[in-house]
Amino acid sequence: MTAALHTTDHLIIGGGLAGSMLGLRLAAAGKNVTLLEKERGPHHKVCGEFLSREAVHYLRAAGLDPLALSAVSLRAVRLAGRRTLVEAKLPFPALSISRHVLDEALLIRAEHAGCRVHRGAYVETLTTTPHGWEAHLRDGDRWNARTVFLANGKHDLRGHDRGSAAQGDLVGFKMHWRLSPAQTAALGDAMDLFLFTGGYGGLSLIEENRANLCLVVKRSRLRKLGGWDALFGSILADVPHLAQRLNGAEALWERPLAVSSIPYGYLAGRPGLWCVGDQAAVIPSFTGDGMSIALHSASLAARMFLAGETSEQYHLTLRTHLTRNMRLAITLSQLMVSGVGRALAPIALSLLPASLRWIADATRIPTEELVEPQQESLDARGSALS
Repeated sequence: MTAALHTTDHLIIGGGLAGSMLGLRLAAAGKNVTLLEKERGPHHKVCGEFLSREAVHYLRAAGLDPLALSAVSLRAVRLAGRRTLVEAKLPFPALSISRHVLDEALLIRAEHAGCRVHRGAYVETLTTTPHGWEAHLRDGDRWNARTVFLANGKHDLRGHDRGSAAQGDLVGFKMHWRLSPAQTAALGDAMDLFLFTGGYGGLSLIEENRANLCLVVKRSRLRKLGGWDALFGSILADVPHLAQRLNGAEALWERPLAVSSIPYGYLAGRPGLWCVGDQAAVIPSFTGDGMSIALHSASLAARMFLAGETSEQYHLTLRTHLTRNMRLAITLSQLMVSGVGRALAPIALSLLPASLRWIADATRIPTEELVEPQQESLDARGSALS
């Protein structure tokens, strides 16, 4: 097939939550916008799959109710160490749903709102032109655009990497499980967090009575153990509570998904580009605010772009919204992967269980900074899915 040159006013690279929300909002405002997604269909991603109040706010404002997609309600969080288990109620209602389901639903909604979506479009390089940008695809096609929005998640585009991060030595893993009926009932409406040597993770129910296990581990610890099988065995030995949860469980995938390295603490942008989602900010996964930040950054970028503001103004504003909770999250994450933190955190939290609620609340996007959409436009352009 002959390579082709395409043009669009505004180009979004990446069809995850950030890219889809951005495409939906720009298309709803009448903009000529194209989204390039490298995968050809729904797919899984390494993610804790936790929707806090901000994420639910943005999804419902866009006309997408996670409960209608069979999301699971979460009302509590538990922290498990080797010998300690601490439980506290969440300070806000939360939901849990797989990225396989949620990302696809939002991408379809963006398409119905008027965003042109091209799947299987793998962008390899992005270069400047006298009039904007040119994206070069793996199949030889090229796309010219006046404006480019980077929404390509944790994987950097060649030549546009995010650089250093406050905590960039972690590797992420994710696996879906079918728990035994007794352990499904015991897990219930709580998120189980657990600490182990060199890392931490979480387990919660998602749609169809499955459970999502997601964790991060220091690269040095993974290298020392020699791979996933040895790491998983060591985690079960470290955390009897998790071993009990997975007793009699069925792994739904042959191998876990993995991502490396995760640039926790990254909070910046690149000159001339609008960066959203993980391309703008990467918060430690234990906070459960990653999907909220993706949706918030996309909504903020859309609002400021439509108001005629620059990408530099947008990145500065986003940093003011996230710097405080990012600093707290990084401090806690670094503590949790240390030997001292793993030993002391469960004891400290058992003495002050309310601190779990405080941490959950303090690592959220401030409510007053949430972006209210032009609801009339969203309703008009997205009514096909209502």
